Amino acid sequence: MKTHPLGKFLYHLCRLLVGGVFFFAGAVKGADIGAFAGEIANYRLLPYLGNYLVAAVLPMIEMLAGTLLLFNRRVRASALVAGGLNLVFIVALVSALVRGLDIGCGCFGPGDGGSSTVTEALVRDLALMAAIVLIFRLRGDDPLSR
Repeated sequence: MKTHPLGKFLYHLCRLLVGGVFFFAGAVKGADIGAFAGEIANYRLLPYLGNYLVAAVLPMIEMLAGTLLLFNRRVRASALVAGGLNLVFIVALVSALVRGLDIGCGCFGPGDGGSSTVTEALVRDLALMAAIVLIFRLRGDDPLSR
């Protein structure tokens, strides 16, 4: 089945956008794991050591998924990983909003601001999730993306 040119454009746009966001977010978080562990601890979801474990591993996973998307390799698998991570991020942000926590989202490193930033991060993550769904739906016949 042939892919419509607009669908192909949207696929590549979403792939590059999601890949770039995940690579950048992982790189920024990975640059200061201790500060990122503090941002995770602000959510009050994990035990002390869990915060450091997630802070050490998550940036590498984000950068790997982002790199694969940017280079159009293993797109479905990397989009699945990005979508799973994004779903976890959405749940954590909603949890923070419901509990009235006035914290920065920690999405792009320390110092993301207060509760308005958590709301903005939630909107951004929902938009990213829509882009990830489009990547899945529009992947098309691109043999390099398999």
